[in-house]
Amino acid sequence: MPTVRFVPLEDPAYSAWAAVSVREYADEHVRTGEWPREGALARAEGEFRVLLPQGPATPDQFLCTVQDASTGAAVGTVWFQAGTGPRPGEAPRAFVYDLRVDPAQRGKGYGEATMRAVEVEVRKRGFRTLGLHVFGHNAVARALYEKLGYVPTNLLMKKDLGD
Repeated sequence: MPTVRFVPLEDPAYSAWAAVSVREYADEHVRTGEWPREGALARAEGEFRVLLPQGPATPDQFLCTVQDASTGAAVGTVWFQAGTGPRPGEAPRAFVYDLRVDPAQRGKGYGEATMRAVEVEVRKRGFRTLGLHVFGHNAVARALYEKLGYVPTNLLMKKDLGD
């Protein structure tokens, strides 16, 4: 398995990441039928503004380029929280919001290496649990998380009954 290191994501890389992430987050919610297409992008933008009010400088939010430690090549990005989040009254937690492995680097162990490195980082900050969300249709991600020992804590299901 490769070894990875995290490099803080700063502009202009942060802006490029945010543009793609917000759009894909909106698209995923539309795909699941949770959000209508109309207004989905604005809704996703609003959620990102709440979670990252100071962009990459938001306290306790870690937005990083993931690099292969031996080559220095960028292989993806990760966003995780380890501390009190930006929502008022939110209890401290460790949570992975986004993990992306570049398409050309998939299947090489970078997803697993990244998650293991995140686990090390959140343990350093005193956390003993790490949460994450994965869309139900993302079988590849679900398989990775299950392999790493993550278990469902909630399961929402639905059935489209048509017209």
